[in-house]
Amino acid sequence: MSINLAHADDVTALAERTKAFTKTVVLPIEDEYDGDISAAGGDELRVDLQSAARDAGVFAPHAPVEYGGLGLNMAERATVFEEAGYSLFGPLALNIAAPDEGNVHLLAHIASAEQKERYLAPLARGEARSAFAMTEPAPGAGSDPSALRSRATQVPGGWKINGRKHFITGADGAAFFIIFARTSGEPGDRGGATMFLSPAGVPGLTVGRHLNTLDRAMIGGHCEVNFDDVFVPDVRVLGEVDQGFAYAQVRLGPARMTHVMRWLGAARRGHELAVAHVAERSGFGGRLGDLGMIQKMIADNEIDIAATRALLIRACWELDEGGHASNATSIAKTFAAEAIFRIVDNAVQMFGGLGVSADLPLSRLFREVRPFRIYDGPSEVHRWAIAKRAVSDARRTLEEAR
Repeated sequence: MSINLAHADDVTALAERTKAFTKTVVLPIEDEYDGDISAAGGDELRVDLQSAARDAGVFAPHAPVEYGGLGLNMAERATVFEEAGYSLFGPLALNIAAPDEGNVHLLAHIASAEQKERYLAPLARGEARSAFAMTEPAPGAGSDPSALRSRATQVPGGWKINGRKHFITGADGAAFFIIFARTSGEPGDRGGATMFLSPAGVPGLTVGRHLNTLDRAMIGGHCEVNFDDVFVPDVRVLGEVDQGFAYAQVRLGPARMTHVMRWLGAARRGHELAVAHVAERSGFGGRLGDLGMIQKMIADNEIDIAATRALLIRACWELDEGGHASNATSIAKTFAAEAIFRIVDNAVQMFGGLGVSADLPLSRLFREVRPFRIYDGPSEVHRWAIAKRAVSDARRTLEEAR
């Protein structure tokens, strides 16, 4: 049986348009402002870039067609998102940046019809931004979501939410929040979480300081957010009460893969710049690209790019088939986060002093991709989960053989 890895002609054409749009429209702006989205104009720039993306026919490739998107499945997104990710601002231009892209996916699968019209529709059209409020300061939910401490208490007509969140990407300027809060059980329990939708600006919801992180390309920052008796009516419960942990998997697996797609594009840019440089740069009696140590770095990067794509496509295929793809997404995310860092690190090394300067994009690519080994689950947590599944499968096989 043959395996066809080719995309349909319309997807290939979309990827080519995205490539051209990213390089001609978006990259010059990223380079001018050293990848700092706030310095480049923040939301004002977002609106301008997204308007240009609409005109180019590349806007919202992931969003449902009925909400103005192009309706690509996960495997189809891979090549398009990678081309957008060639610039740090490319995902923002196409409206496929985190957290909005993941929230579009979640709302499309979980939200009620009324919630889709009120929250999904403007988000998909780029008329609003959003935030996913899950991560908490210690000892609350972080790498271990079951440590969730923010609590929603039922009151007449709805719920009151109390808690503290931090590292909430895009919180500054978000039009609405998807809030993760405990509705039953205690911290450490695996169940008992619920998702709520809340507009920004309601009483008790306060966006605090920006945490100063390595990366600067995420619009709206990574912020502290406080919830003090925030009232959420019953109609804004997203999905069913106490099913939040299950719904989180609807969002987190695909969101990890789209992160891989975007940052692979950024890493590929660094690699291509480095290869072009060593192909021409002379030193030690010849071209740098003819030296064995340089060739090893080039080959390692090519292998990491190819392996990342292969693991990504496998995980996307499982997601498109309707599976949770928990193991496949953990494997792909862990490998990709580390491979992407290696690719950029090698590219920096091949450029020497220029690689760590602001004259080239390598230093900002380095600072942007490093957090990926922590974001969306640290590599160590994914390794623990992968190993735990393997041991459980082995025990099950042994028990069945008895």
